[in-house]
Amino acid sequence: MYIISTTLGEFRAHYTARGLARLQFPGTQPDDPPSDSIAPTLAWREQTTAALRAMLKGPPPVSLPQLDLSRGTKMQQQLWRALLRIPFGHTRSYGELARALRRPKAARAIGQACGANPIPVLIPCHRVLASGGGLGGFSGGLDWKRRLLRIEGHPVPLNNC
Repeated sequence: MYIISTTLGEFRAHYTARGLARLQFPGTQPDDPPSDSIAPTLAWREQTTAALRAMLKGPPPVSLPQLDLSRGTKMQQQLWRALLRIPFGHTRSYGELARALRRPKAARAIGQACGANPIPVLIPCHRVLASGGGLGGFSGGLDWKRRLLRIEGHPVPLNNC
């Protein structure tokens, strides 16, 4: 595990030989590390720290560290890659993502896959809103979702669903 200090608290990062496998919000209960967890290289630590700090200040990071998404199902991995294509400051609905992934009736499954995102903030599941523009849910809690949307200059919905 690697601790990343930011102005908004300490994040915990877990790595495998494939890259960053999990990122945890400050103040959350520590997860057990992946069974194949390794100590990250200096380059991975620096890339992760730079990318996270950039996301928390506002400009999108120039690059991301290598990501290990192998623990997700095929659909989850497809969604997590699709989340990386949502531009900074923009949002999509669960339904829009379901249609983009050619699963038009899978909005609920898309929501569950967002909730299972192992690398929130860097894989921007906070950019996904419920139909009608409501916040929906968020693994880090709705306060974090609002904060991240504000950082990106997006108007924050008042309603939660």
